[in-house]
Amino acid sequence: MNPPNVVVNHAVTLLGAGRSIPKVVKQALSFAPILFAADGGGKVALDMGLMPEGVIGDLDSLTPEIQQQLPADRVYRFPDQDSTDFDKCLRTIHAPLILATGFTGLRLDHELAAYSSLLRHPDQRCILLGEVDLCFLAPERMRIDLPAGTRFSLFPMASCVANATGLRWPVDGLIMAPDGVIGTSNEVTTGQVTLQVSERKLLVILPRVHLEAVIKALKGVMNG
Repeated sequence: MNPPNVVVNHAVTLLGAGRSIPKVVKQALSFAPILFAADGGGKVALDMGLMPEGVIGDLDSLTPEIQQQLPADRVYRFPDQDSTDFDKCLRTIHAPLILATGFTGLRLDHELAAYSSLLRHPDQRCILLGEVDLCFLAPERMRIDLPAGTRFSLFPMASCVANATGLRWPVDGLIMAPDGVIGTSNEVTTGQVTLQVSERKLLVILPRVHLEAVIKALKGVMNG
């Protein structure tokens, strides 16, 4: 069953049932005040005193008691087991930006599946937020302003070629691959980084404190 389209005209915070840090949720909501949850993330939201606009998933992690606390018209149940709840959310929610937290930090298989979903839905402008880092799928071209010395990691999920300026260790022309050359623990040198990729298969990983700069950079891609 294909989920319906849920169109939201503002940025969305998407809460999962992984490791959810209140300060991270608060940060996400400060930029994206409309809250959705993926399956067990509905309980996480309620436990934080938050009522999501919608809960999406197969609902195998929500007890009937929890579901009764949610308005029926805000619950979207899709029983198929061929995709994760995060994937169902990315197929369902259509918003200018999605800040997703609670999808990293506990089960490693769930975390890896979340990274896979970023690649499967390149049309979504989605940033994964963890306690320390954030992660997003690199657009074809981007420019971002960051302080010199900022850790700037690139991780290819499939073979691709990257070109960049403003990094301590050049990556220009490198064929990157998960079983070959990767680009973790690079460093910003000039205060501004430009990045271009041959294929949208590259994840960018930065300290979470630079969320605002990432949002601004991705908006520049949207408006460019």
